[in-house]
Amino acid sequence: MNTYQFKTNIMCTGCIEKVTPYLESNNEIRSWHIDINDKNKILTIETDKLSSEIVTEIIKNAGYSAVPLQERR
Repeated sequence: MNTYQFKTNIMCTGCIEKVTPYLESNNEIRSWHIDINDKNKILTIETDKLSSEIVTEIIKNAGYSAVPLQERR
């Protein structure tokens, strides 16, 4: 399993509500969390198969940006 973290521009619960359908509809995402209290608005994603590039594209399609911070295996 891979754990990715991204710096995002997802600022509030309304933004999370807009992103949720994009993340929930992808069966390759095991879990995700957005820390809007962190200054970098950190998105953490656990997945078995997706690359950080694909996750970035999913967030972009939702209308937001995501810059990869680190990867843990």
